[in-house]
Amino acid sequence: MSTIDFSKITDGISSVIETEENLLRGLQEDVITSRRNKQNRTIKQILGHLIDSASNNHQRMIRLQYCQHLLYFPDYRQDNDLWIALQKYQHADWNNLIGLWKFFNLHIIQVIKSVDQTKLESYWCDFEGTKVTLKDMIEGYLDHLYLHINEIHELINQ
Repeated sequence: MSTIDFSKITDGISSVIETEENLLRGLQEDVITSRRNKQNRTIKQILGHLIDSASNNHQRMIRLQYCQHLLYFPDYRQDNDLWIALQKYQHADWNNLIGLWKFFNLHIIQVIKSVDQTKLESYWCDFEGTKVTLKDMIEGYLDHLYLHINEIHELINQ
């Protein structure tokens, strides 16, 4: 089995953290709490969603290295807004959210760098029954991060 190099993904995550952290810290309260995307989420809520994404993906990335198949692992996609509401991201301390997002993603980098490459075909089934391999999950993580960082930029530039 050949080794897959995930350095473009880990370097990309690192780059997003480096370029976005100061920008996020410099945003005014009204910008992070009042401007909303097409899903009616504020910047605070979008960053909260990215924390949820890191949290859920972390769990899957670790579990799939010792379980070949996760036939039942809760998929939160259909409940994203509920997760955001239950955690009250809209009212959370902004600097704490930024720190949690940053350090969770730094840990995701560590997890990806140390992943057991013999387990990349292990999979879980999402709420629609689609099989998602560990490799797919790792390869899709950065695109998901970019998607929501771009939403934040759109809201900043409104």
